[in-house]
Amino acid sequence: MKAGPPPSRLSRGWRRLLILLVASLGLVLSMWQAAQLAREQALQSLQQDAENELRLSAEGLVGHLSRHEYLPRLLASREGVRRFLSNPDGLDPMPLNLLLDRFRAIAGVSDIYLLDRNADTLAASNWHRPDTFIGQNYAFRSYYQDAIAGHQGRFFGLGVQSRERGYYFSAPVWLDDTAPDATPDGVLVIKILLDSVEEKWADQEAELLVTDHDDVIFMASHPELRMRALHPLSEETHAALRNTRRYADQPLSSSGIRVLESRGEASRLVGFEQGPLTAGSYLSLSRPLEAFGWDMHILKPLSPVIRAQWLSALLVGGLYGIVMLGGGIGWQRLRLRREREQFAERERRTLAQARDELERNVQRRTHDLVETNRRLSDEIDERRHAEERLRQTRDELIQAAKLAVLGQLAAGINHELNQPLAAIRAYAENARTFLERERPEAVAGNLEQIVELTSRMADISAQLRQFSRKSGDRPSAVSVPACFDYALRLFQTRLHYAGVTIERHWPGEEIWVHADPVRLEQVLVNLIGNALQAMADTPEPRLRLSIDRDAHHVTIGVADNGPGIAEAHLAKVFEPFFTTKSRGSGLGLGLSISSRIIDELGGRLVATNLNGGGALFSIVLPADTQTTIHASSQAIAGPEDHDTPEETSYHA
Repeated sequence: MKAGPPPSRLSRGWRRLLILLVASLGLVLSMWQAAQLAREQALQSLQQDAENELRLSAEGLVGHLSRHEYLPRLLASREGVRRFLSNPDGLDPMPLNLLLDRFRAIAGVSDIYLLDRNADTLAASNWHRPDTFIGQNYAFRSYYQDAIAGHQGRFFGLGVQSRERGYYFSAPVWLDDTAPDATPDGVLVIKILLDSVEEKWADQEAELLVTDHDDVIFMASHPELRMRALHPLSEETHAALRNTRRYADQPLSSSGIRVLESRGEASRLVGFEQGPLTAGSYLSLSRPLEAFGWDMHILKPLSPVIRAQWLSALLVGGLYGIVMLGGGIGWQRLRLRREREQFAERERRTLAQARDELERNVQRRTHDLVETNRRLSDEIDERRHAEERLRQTRDELIQAAKLAVLGQLAAGINHELNQPLAAIRAYAENARTFLERERPEAVAGNLEQIVELTSRMADISAQLRQFSRKSGDRPSAVSVPACFDYALRLFQTRLHYAGVTIERHWPGEEIWVHADPVRLEQVLVNLIGNALQAMADTPEPRLRLSIDRDAHHVTIGVADNGPGIAEAHLAKVFEPFFTTKSRGSGLGLGLSISSRIIDELGGRLVATNLNGGGALFSIVLPADTQTTIHASSQAIAGPEDHDTPEETSYHA
């Protein structure tokens, strides 16, 4: 027979389940109670807001209508109205029509018209419109019946001609009001439209309705609620409204309102079964407009109440959760404390064993770390040596590139040296002949020419030594025009025999950059040499050298009018060993080394094609502002410099 679980484990499981059920029930009750309290408070606040908005809206409507109540009496007392009413067939109605139209525009009402004692319209402000009132009979309107009886009349409804909702004021017109038994001879009526009032209601966060004594909604902030019945109308009410033609032939269907909860005499929670307001619930308040026999209603959405309920329920739920969490943490801490005391005893027994094992592990790990550190130190030393060899190899590569350029210049340099050597030989032979002839003054002249020629050869060799020298370690102030002049001197023979025209575009004063003079000269020599090679087959070779500067940088340009660089090669020209020259004409290292040199000087080297043909290499370097400022201060008293191009032509 299989044994069941121990009783203590079963009792513990039931205890946990009971605690969970009690906690869940407490959470639900707390959230429900908080939601009910929040709902009641939110409804009270919403009702206060609704009462204030309803009072202001009702007073605004009454004020809008009442301010025109005096106008019928005022117009009825005018002599022009009485005179026309006394002889309507013999007088022209046009002056009266214009008068009524003028008063209509001044008072801001919809229409003004005059009825005779038979309710026929004699004159109207809308005489010029197709739906004019002139000729219409309004004996069925209550405003005529009240006024012809000698009283002021009021009426609201749809216009027979215009189909517009309006409110009407009427006043009797007497031709003789002195007799005690005199009766009115006509009625003066004004019509006021209600659209402007409803447009103001549209800005409120509520729906406003105005109903008559039959609960017909004839004014509403929502257009779809107009001409509907608040509650279904009986057949008798429908028949009575059709007889008075108050709402013309409107069906006056039900609005579909239903009461969800009553909260007092004039306060209810309502919803709609049909129509435009079916999506929500509303707080409904009513206020009677006794002067007109109407009731005004306001419908405030219950969304703030619902949000308040959810917020309160969530806050209380969160607080309840925090309290329960605190209680659970306290109970857990108490349980952990008992378990910790039991665990401490076991730990004391195993601590010595663990400490011994830890010491052995630390000793083993320490030995591993020492060995790893030794290998890491060896790798660092090896990397340092490799970097040193790399730096030395790079410097040697740069120097080799310079010597390669010297090899390209050898033909021109050879011609430069052969000419003075031939002249020296001729002068020496002449001097020997003059000595034999005992002409010492002629010998002295030949020797002077020999000295000048040897000085020229020394200058040429000095240029070669300067170009082949190694650069310094630290950048300094370098004159860009001087670097250009040095590079051009190296290519003087090639420029002469190739017939190259040189254009110089830079200011007259010195322009200084922060760079290494030897490396910058090497880059310029490489760029000018490449330009000369690119223009080898150009009929009229032209080399354009430019210097532009701004506050912080100097841009050095070397441009030619050769065939340019293919678009596919523009992105590769600075890669090592990339060259478009024939085999044996170069290694493809010149531009790569030049780009690396400019990068190390804190600048950049860019290659582009010119629109008219040819290539442009631009060097951007930081300007040496201190040297530039010093040179500018010394030249203040001198003539003004201008950035004008200087052109030099070399012809064979």
